[in-house]
Formats: sequence, C-alpha cells, structure tokens
Amino acid sequence: MASSMVTPPRPDRPARPNLAFRHLRGHRSPAEFAALVRRAAREIGECVSCDARYIGRVEAGEIRCPNYAYERVFLHMFPGRTLTDLGFSPRASVRGRGARTPEDAPCAHTTRPERTTSDERNTGETARAPEPYDTQDPYDTHHHNHEESDVLRRAFMTGGGATMAAATLGPLGLAPDASTARPVRRAGANEAGALEEAVRRIRLLDDRHGADGLYRRAAAPLRAAYALLDAGTTRQTTADRLHSGAGELAISVGWLAHDSGRFDDARSHYAEALATARVTGDQGLEAHAFCNTAFLARDAGRPREAVRAAQAAQRAARPLGSPRLMSLLALREAGGWAGLADRTGCEQALVRAQALYDRGPCDSDPEWMSFYGEAELEGLEAQCWSTLGDWPRAARHAKRAADLQDPHFSRNIALYTAELADDLARGGLPDEAAVAGMRVLDLLDQVQSSRIQTMLAGTARVLLPHRRAGGVSTFLERHASTPRMV
Repeated sequence: MASSMVTPPRPDRPARPNLAFRHLRGHRSPAEFAALVRRAAREIGECVSCDARYIGRVEAGEIRCPNYAYERVFLHMFPGRTLTDLGFSPRASVRGRGARTPEDAPCAHTTRPERTTSDERNTGETARAPEPYDTQDPYDTHHHNHEESDVLRRAFMTGGGATMAAATLGPLGLAPDASTARPVRRAGANEAGALEEAVRRIRLLDDRHGADGLYRRAAAPLRAAYALLDAGTTRQTTADRLHSGAGELAISVGWLAHDSGRFDDARSHYAEALATARVTGDQGLEAHAFCNTAFLARDAGRPREAVRAAQAAQRAARPLGSPRLMSLLALREAGGWAGLADRTGCEQALVRAQALYDRGPCDSDPEWMSFYGEAELEGLEAQCWSTLGDWPRAARHAKRAADLQDPHFSRNIALYTAELADDLARGGLPDEAAVAGMRVLDLLDQVQSSRIQTMLAGTARVLLPHRRAGGVSTFLERHASTPRMV
C-alpha cells in the first residue's frame, strides 16, 4: 500500500481546533455529519470515505486543508464559502510543493474525472476514495487512496517491540505523534501484540482512575490501530488479531468517551467496532460492541434501543459458550427494561443474569470481562432498582457493590458509593447520604470521571432542602468547592 505523500505537521506548529467547521456541524453527531458528507459527494459524482473519525480529525485541526475531492464536496455543501470560511488553512501554506494555483482549484460542482490526473499524483491527493459499501470495483488499481492521513500512516509502525515501547503515549505504549514514527510497512506479530497490550493498559487505567484524563490521549492509538489494518499483513492469524485488537480498542476509546459524557463520540466508536466485527465475522467482538451500545443507549435515555442492542448482543454471544458473558448481557437488557418502567421485564432479566453468573467462570470468558465480578453485578442491579424508583433496594445493592469491590479500583468504588449516596438521598436518608457523598469526594483526587461527578451533583441537589443538618451542610459546602472537570 502506498504511504501518504502529505507533509507531516511540523512539531513547532501544533494543531489548532477548527471551530468554524465544528460550528457548521451543529447539533449533529460526527457520524451523522459524515453521512451528509458522503451523500453530498454522491450528488456531484465524488466518492469519499468520510467517517466520524475523519470529522473528528478535521475539527481537531489535524487536517489543516482537505484533499481536492473533499474540497469539492465541502464547497458543494456550503455554496458561496471558501475553504478559509470553513476554517481550513490555504493550501499553499500546508503543501510544500505541488499546490494548485487558485485558478486551477476545483469549483464546487465540478464533475470528477474517472481517472487520477498526473497533477493529483504529484500532489498526493485522493482520486476517488472508495466508500465501504459502494459498488466501485475494489480491484480497480487506478483508484488510489492517499487520504489526508499523515498521522494514521506513520503512527504505531516503529519496528520491533523495544522501539515500540520507547515510542510511548504516556502509559499507553503507542506512538503518539505521526512525525516521530517511520512510514507504514506491513504489520506483524509485534504490532498485534502491542495493540493488544494497549487495550489492556487503557482498561486498567480506566478502572483505577476514570476516563476523563485518558480519552484525548487514547485517540492517537486508535488512529494508529486502523493504520495497521490499512497496512495489511501476510498472515491471516495476524490479520485476525489486528482486526480484533482494533475493534476492542475502538470499544475502549468509546467507553472513555461514554464515561466522560461524550455520548456522540462514544456512539461513533462503538459503531466502528461493530462494523469491524461484521467485516471479519468476529462474534465475540460483535457481542462486546452491542453490549456497550446497550449501556450507552440506556445512559442516553434510549431504553428501547438498549433492550434491542442487549438482545442482539445475546444472539451474537450465545455460540461463544460463556455464561458470565450472557449474565452481563442480561443485565444490560434489564437496564433497558428498567428505563421503560417495565418492572416485570427487568426482574426476569435480573433473575436470568444471577442464574447465569452462578454457573461460574470458564475458559470461554472474554478477556475484556475481567471487570465483571460480584461487585459489578450488584452495582448494575442497584442501577436498575434506582431507575425503577425502589430506593431502599437500590441502596442495599449499591452498598454491597462498594463493599465487594477490589480496593485497587478506586473508580469503581467511587461509582458504587456515588450510587449509594444518591439512593439514600432519594430514599429519605439525608445524613447517611451525606456520609457516603463525603467518601466519594475523598476519592476524587484519584478518579477523573464526569459520570461520577454528575451523579454527585444530582445527589447534592436532592440534599439541598436538608442543608441545615450538620452532616449535609458539610457535604454540600465541600462539594461546592470541589473543582469540576472541564
């Protein structure tokens, strides 16, 4: 595969967010806006592989100027505007050579020629980047994909394991900057192993410290993971590991977005993982992607979607032979039923989850389920009862979850204790709620999670009418003085 010919960003010119482009996206999610871009491209005969990841890179300022195909599409979408109006830099300031003069630049509605011109080959531009589900002949070698992927095509690929470890992104073990790594070559077992290790480290750090401090740092490894897929490999077993690893990493990054309140980003990452699973026929990855999609749908206020996604996850997971996985998926379904105020459906799913959990662990349990123990089962059941408004029952399960949690995992202890504080407050026990809330505040110097802070803020609002009580007053004052996550 040809490497990108785009000049990498200079270290002394850090990317600046493209706020104008972000404003144009409006209320749409990155995935929804990407679909509009693809539709506009088809209207003028273009074919671009635009996805949520590309939109995110544009908005982050990593793509300072789009290639000519995207330029035509954007000018068609926003008639009367220039690339500068859209927040991009002038092409001449981005390219060191081969840039077209303004009079040669494409117009908004120019029809795309069927073959790459020599001018475009010289400037490293995309001729017609194939859509994943379009009918373009994939064996047409005249169509080369040289997207603006200066970061994607240089990150991660640094040779052997020792070099890989040296090119770290903090504790994540992946190359953070396109400009520091060598051009992409075919991936091998070392790269697959490094990718799998990155997923493990992200999960461990999230369990201990929460998502907010990790999410932005995890974007570069995710781009690098998909660059590995783009580079290809000579062994099918390595290709399978790379697809599975990239999908799992997309889910992990999606969870970081989810837990830090970036629901649109999370939905996009989960969808990307699901697409990767469907392409390779990986039922385990598909079940995991649907599992997290169900959880996200519940938190985003779409309980019916949560039920459907959880049921789809169970269909995918059934052949895998893991009762513990099926137990977790039953809990995801229970959360959806609770959101629909269907107590019977919720109770049936909870009974099924407990029965499956009691069968014990087995060799078929996925590695990513290491978080799922008795404490998590109790915590998820507490959330169901809380949603149904059964505060005493919810509080009992939340307390049990906090007591059972491994003390090394501060984030989960804070989460379960925050759930307990909220259940106690809503159940008419303000003094006990304040005590639990103070324990959560004690953990916030170790944990960065928007989810937990949002829960604690809700508890504080419930406790306001009881602020004259000594313990409640102390909690409210301390909570008010606690810095919020940006």
